[in-house]
Amino acid sequence: MKLTAEQIQDNWNKFLSIIDVHISEPRRSNLKAFYEQYAERIMLMPASHKKEYHNALPCGYVDHVLRVVLCAFKLNEVWVDMGVDTSTYTFEELVFATLNHDLGKIGDEQNESYIPQTDQWRKEKLGEDYKFNDRLAYTSVPDRSLFLLNQHGIQYTQNEMLAIKLHDGLYDDANKSYLMSWSPETKPRTALVYIVHQADLMASRIEFEQVWMPKFKGEVTYSNSPNFTIEKNKKAPVKTKALSNIKSEGLKSLLDNI
Repeated sequence: MKLTAEQIQDNWNKFLSIIDVHISEPRRSNLKAFYEQYAERIMLMPASHKKEYHNALPCGYVDHVLRVVLCAFKLNEVWVDMGVDTSTYTFEELVFATLNHDLGKIGDEQNESYIPQTDQWRKEKLGEDYKFNDRLAYTSVPDRSLFLLNQHGIQYTQNEMLAIKLHDGLYDDANKSYLMSWSPETKPRTALVYIVHQADLMASRIEFEQVWMPKFKGEVTYSNSPNFTIEKNKKAPVKTKALSNIKSEGLKSLLDNI
């Protein structure tokens, strides 16, 4: 699966448009300023480091996040139809949490999180096209996501904090105290955390199937980027970003592989 330059640019425009349409001021401006500051890195980074995982390809991160947002829109409709208490979260909280659930994967202000793997054996035998940047101090992805938002003055609600923190569900043992409680008083008081987790799980599974199911059948892999309208009859302003003037050596290497 490879994304064309046109798909990469279109995905980025959609990403910024979601912020324009669904995130209210004053944090809309802060959030857009943050993403535009790191646009080069975010546009080109993968969603994971290993082929067996989801969207481990150049520019896979934005493609993944868009798919999670779309899945969340669809799943939210199902939850509403089935009678979820919609007074416990807002649609903006749903959008904000899905947009930023994996933000910590970008790294910190100085360092990218994923850099090209230089060990040929690990690339060929383990499917690791990328490796973790050891210049980064270790934090979990959700914790770094929340730290980056806080560091750049982007406020978030308690619902959004919990949805970002718990988006990996019970795949992360650290979430057990929140999600495996048998006491009604300590269970999550909003379905938002489950909707965001399910959206991420669904998107990751779809991305896995796009790469691996055709291989299992001896076919060529296919690409099906998320395709949806941000809001009917409303065009949000977008900012184009050239892909040719890349400063980071790591990102240049990623771009060369597109």
